[in-house]
Amino acid sequence: MSESSPAMDPSFDAVLTESLDAAVSAAREAGASIRGFYKDSYTVKEKGEDNPLTDADLASDRIIAKRLKRDDWGWLSEESVDDPVRLGRDFAWIIDPLDGTKEFTLGIPEFVVSIGLVYRGTAVLGVLYNPIQDEMYSGVVGRGATFNGAACQVSTHAGLTGARIVCSRTEMKKGMFDAWTDRVKLHPVGSVAYKFGRVAAGQAEATFTPQPRNEWDICAGVAIVMAAGGRASGRVGQPYVFNRANPLVDGVCATNGAVHADILGLMT
Repeated sequence: MSESSPAMDPSFDAVLTESLDAAVSAAREAGASIRGFYKDSYTVKEKGEDNPLTDADLASDRIIAKRLKRDDWGWLSEESVDDPVRLGRDFAWIIDPLDGTKEFTLGIPEFVVSIGLVYRGTAVLGVLYNPIQDEMYSGVVGRGATFNGAACQVSTHAGLTGARIVCSRTEMKKGMFDAWTDRVKLHPVGSVAYKFGRVAAGQAEATFTPQPRNEWDICAGVAIVMAAGGRASGRVGQPYVFNRANPLVDGVCATNGAVHADILGLMT
């Protein structure tokens, strides 16, 4: 990279353009593979409570790795063995090959292929693809976001009254959002990453949870929300830093920006 700011560096811009095209192509190919498994026969293993692993996850991971993995960039995927060499790389792909596996196994079409790219810890590019609904969200920070090929932006709704919140179906069933039902409109949605896409496209004002999430759950979504003019942070407003040794992050708050402070207030 040149000595100039990455945002002003033509070579950096070219890298992002090439990477976005490659990520969109990889997401579509991985999505086609996932469609082949959907509501069909596949093996399911349990990695933990509410954390299944299927043949579709692994097939998607192999496809994305084949298309995007490179020796000079870092790689962090939920379904790949972690290699600490990534910590020394400027660029790193952060991947969830099938975010929302539980919904996939239940036949609920609320899951996505999630592909994020970070530069020196900052999310710069994201692609989310729902292969069943054929919905593609993408974005490059500073260059804008798209939904199914058309430019999209976060909503302009201000204030909690009437705000549409996409939240975890599991957490909602456990009563974790009960304290806020009289203040916001809650809409349960499966995949963590898919919720970010909804916010970026103006289909909801926010998504949040005080519970920890992993970098691969949110990286692509953070980039797309930011590209669409929104804001994303941890549960107390801290900016995200990606490609860390420990990929667990402290809570989620992704909004249209106008309601960000209000949403953070709900979690404190």
